[in-house]
Amino acid sequence: MKISDNLKVWAKRIKRDGVTLWFAGKHPATPWYAKALGLFVVAYALSPIDLIPDFIPVLGYVDDILLLPALIWLAIKLLPTSVIAECRAQADAWMVEKGSRPSSRAGAVMIIMLWIGIGIAAWLWLSPQVHA
Repeated sequence: MKISDNLKVWAKRIKRDGVTLWFAGKHPATPWYAKALGLFVVAYALSPIDLIPDFIPVLGYVDDILLLPALIWLAIKLLPTSVIAECRAQADAWMVEKGSRPSSRAGAVMIIMLWIGIGIAAWLWLSPQVHA
């Protein structure tokens, strides 16, 4: 198997596990902490806006190549085995039926709010403080 084939399999698995987390977030047997992380990861993964924009050289792809797969891996590790099996089956069926991943407006809003928060924090930190 060539490296490009391995990368395609890995990318497909990451995509499937992202959809798996989407279903796990709705599953009643998913612990609250796994739900919270999973829903954050899904919202971020499905957001049309990246935390680090892709046009920034090198750093722009760090979230796509390192951050997102690491967060997906961690969220999957927090799920019970039975939930993983059931939600992966749902994800596989959904991907065959729909042929694409869902998108998340909530994820886009979350990223925009994060950037606004970072901007406000930077402005408060960098602006001259007036002491009375």
